[in-house]
Amino acid sequence: MKIIVKAALGAAALLLTAGPSWAFPDRPVQLIVPWAAGGGMDAVMRIFGAGLEAELKQPVNIVNRTGGGGITGHSALATATADGYTIGGISPEIAFFKTLGMGDLTVDSVDSFSRVSLIPAGVTVKADSPIKTIADYLKAVKEAPKGSFMASGTGVGGSWHIASGGLLKAAGMTPDMVKWVPSNGGAPALNDLVAGGISVFTGSPIEAKAMLEAGRVRTILLMTEERHPNFPDVPSAKEAGLDWTYQNWFALAAPKGVPADRRKILFEAAERTMQRPEVRKAMADRGITPVWDKPGEFSAYVKTFTERANTILRELGLAKE
Repeated sequence: MKIIVKAALGAAALLLTAGPSWAFPDRPVQLIVPWAAGGGMDAVMRIFGAGLEAELKQPVNIVNRTGGGGITGHSALATATADGYTIGGISPEIAFFKTLGMGDLTVDSVDSFSRVSLIPAGVTVKADSPIKTIADYLKAVKEAPKGSFMASGTGVGGSWHIASGGLLKAAGMTPDMVKWVPSNGGAPALNDLVAGGISVFTGSPIEAKAMLEAGRVRTILLMTEERHPNFPDVPSAKEAGLDWTYQNWFALAAPKGVPADRRKILFEAAERTMQRPEVRKAMADRGITPVWDKPGEFSAYVKTFTERANTILRELGLAKE
C-alpha cells in the first residue's frame, strides 16, 4: 500500500513540476495588433481572433499597440514573455525597419507562423475631389511641383508608402514625387483625407469600406492584375497600363522561444481557424483574401517581397543600410 501511495504522489508531483502545458491554454490569450483600431490589420485580426477563441476555448483579447510607424507593437510582440499567452499580427513594416535604420527588428525577431491575409493597395480620394480617374491623378502629380500632393496610410517607409512610390515609378515619375505624411494606420489616414489634410490614401479600399459606403471617399484604382470582385467598378493597375501591383500581407507570429508543445497547440488551432467557413467568409466579404501557408512557404514569400520593396525604399532615398 505504501508503495502505491508513494507512486501516486510521485506521479502527481511530476505533473505539477512539469507545468500546465497539458491544459494549455487555461486563461485568456493576448493578440497584439501593431496598428490602430479600425484599420486593415485590426479588422483581419479581430475576425481571426474570434475564430481562434472558438478553437482554443479561451478568450482572445485584441490589444492595439500603436506608434513609431508600427515599431512599437512589433517590438512588444518580439519582447513579450514566450509562454504562449501572447501572440500577434505582423505586417510588412517589420521587414523594413532595419533598412530604414529604425533598429534591428526583422521578421527573424519573431516566430512567424503564416500569413493569414492578403489585401490589395489602392488609390482613394475624397468624394468631392476633382480627381475622377487614376489618369487624372497621375497627370496632376506630373504637372504640379514635387511634393504638392500628399499621401498617407502608414509610417514613412511603410507598406502603403512603398505602394505609392512603386505606382509613381511605374507611371514614369520618381517615387518621391508625392509627399508622404506618416500615420499610425489606415483609419487615421482616412480621417485626414476626409478632413482635407492629405490628397490621397494609397492603402487598401477595404480599410475605407465604411467611408466608401457612406459616399465620403472614392477609390479610383486597385494595384492588382485584375478587377477585384468586391470592387467591380474600380479599374486594376494592369487595365490602366501600369506595370505595378502591390498586396499587403498580415501574418500571425509569436515571441521566439514558446515551448514546443504550446507552439504546436497554437499553430494547429490557428490553422483550423483559417479553415473555419465563417472566418473565411467574413474576410472574403470585406475583400480580404484569406491565406494559410504551407511550411516554409512564408519565409520564401517574404524574402522576395522584401527585396522588391527595398528597391523602392532605396529609390525613395530612405534606405540607411
